[in-house]
Amino acid sequence: MSFRRLLLVASLLLAACSSMPAPDQPSAMRFATYNTSLYHGQAGGLIARLQNDDPGARKIAAVLQHTRPDVVLLNEFDFDAAGQAADLFQRQYLEQSQFGLAPIHYPYRHIAPVNTGVASGLDLDGDGKVSGEGRAYGNDAWGYGLHPGQYGMLVLSKYPIDSARIRSFQHFKWSALPGAIRPTDPASGKPWHPDAIWQALRLSSKSHWDVPIKTPQGDIHLLALHPTPPVFDGPEDRNGARNHDEIRLIAEYISGKPLPWLCDDQGVCGGLPASAAFVIAGDLNADPMDGDSAPGAIAQLLEHPRVLSYAAPRSQGAAARAAHYGIARRGDTATHTGDFGARSGTLQLDYVLPSRQLAVKRSGVFWPLPESAQARFAEGSDHHLVWLDLDFSGN
Repeated sequence: MSFRRLLLVASLLLAACSSMPAPDQPSAMRFATYNTSLYHGQAGGLIARLQNDDPGARKIAAVLQHTRPDVVLLNEFDFDAAGQAADLFQRQYLEQSQFGLAPIHYPYRHIAPVNTGVASGLDLDGDGKVSGEGRAYGNDAWGYGLHPGQYGMLVLSKYPIDSARIRSFQHFKWSALPGAIRPTDPASGKPWHPDAIWQALRLSSKSHWDVPIKTPQGDIHLLALHPTPPVFDGPEDRNGARNHDEIRLIAEYISGKPLPWLCDDQGVCGGLPASAAFVIAGDLNADPMDGDSAPGAIAQLLEHPRVLSYAAPRSQGAAARAAHYGIARRGDTATHTGDFGARSGTLQLDYVLPSRQLAVKRSGVFWPLPESAQARFAEGSDHHLVWLDLDFSGN
């Protein structure tokens, strides 16, 4: 072949390549959080549940098949080191049609140990005894749980997870947080925990994760957490203080400030770079207006300068359920995500909060009205899935 002909062929190939369409770029990407209530009081109990066509797990899977998030954090999904429960849930529930819905597949996931149910060897609840059984054991664990891994977390993603860059703060000490709210005995005015226990206490009741997701639009850091409920304590309000400071840890992490004191479980110190895009997700156990959380707990994120301010996700089902209970609320009940029965009512506890450089196309809470066809699988948990679509149409 002559040089001229080679040049012509090369030119034609180059022209063909330049005219080929670019790979599809999604105009929207759905992030979600869902407290699934997929836990059991015994180690391995969730695995046994999932091996036996569990009705609750079928409903949870149906919600995911209906809403179809691209990236989702599942709270209260028991952790096991082999990932057997996650495998079962993927294969036997998500990848099988539930209630006539299309199966869904997540090729990427992240699971890791959590503090719930991990024995501390210390008298954390101040009853003069260490561990024991049942609730006594759970109260002295680093995070309340009846066995290691109970109430764990699971991230599912349609996009690759940059596993080498994941950060966790499971072992971060509460006392290492500058200005931490140390619980105080209101009767004596003295610290509720002895100094030795205070110095040993872990802040995270489960864990705090930074999970980088490699999306077609660039890396988005999923910041996953599940702070302790601000109840089940006494007048010292130790769980309310912990909930507040668990939320504050994320507020500090995204601040863009030098944070030499904030060191992860691998010994790497510092927060998230100021230029990084992120989505905070989880059952944060804090309502902006109602409930038992410490004043301003969730405002640490909702009013954070790096968090995008957007209208809270809503549902008709939440408003209808709150009206049925008739409990006075200061906040907008249509934004509520948790249902705790006629005595405690509904609250807004679950959040998906993007960084300011991201745009929101739409959002919602999956909480259908009782007469809806979707209501038959909406009650698999006492929480409801919260989702938002990031808008990339302008990119």
